[in-house]
Amino acid sequence: MALEHAILVSLEERSGSGYELARRFDKSIGYFWAASHQQIYRTLKRMVELGWVSADHVTQSEAPDKKVYRVSAAGRDELARWIAESTEPAAFRNDLSVKVRAASYGDVDDVLAELVHHRRRHLERLDVYRAIEKHDFPDPARLSGQSLHQYLVLRGGIRAEQGLADWCDEVLDALRRDQGRTKDRS
Repeated sequence: MALEHAILVSLEERSGSGYELARRFDKSIGYFWAASHQQIYRTLKRMVELGWVSADHVTQSEAPDKKVYRVSAAGRDELARWIAESTEPAAFRNDLSVKVRAASYGDVDDVLAELVHHRRRHLERLDVYRAIEKHDFPDPARLSGQSLHQYLVLRGGIRAEQGLADWCDEVLDALRRDQGRTKDRS
């Protein structure tokens, strides 16, 4: 997915300034698609040039003027085109997987420490997602439309983080068992 499409989705949900959009990325979309504030501003500029978004200049008395971005008809067409486009599932690719595979070439204790760190971070993120679920979606059976779609993405995040934390537990157990066997053979 291109950052442009994540921005189009966010702006379809609610128009906003670049700053507001960056804050939304920090608090919601950013859990599933990360972008720095600089990337967002550069991409917004490019999207204006492409005609996918327009910007209204808003004068503010107590703050600097700002641009409020909204999706244009061309942007809606691009979003619809992208939604209809077939994509492949993302591959499970991360540094930790390569480190686990390479554990026998280094210090296994270093890999164990890295796994503990990743497990903790996955559980922290899982707690955040569950708090969002409890606060924003207390009655999922009644959801429809945009709120249902947001909830389903959140559920995907919950399941992914739980699965990754479980995988860390599995790998930790296996590596620790293997270390015990290796010590017994020495």
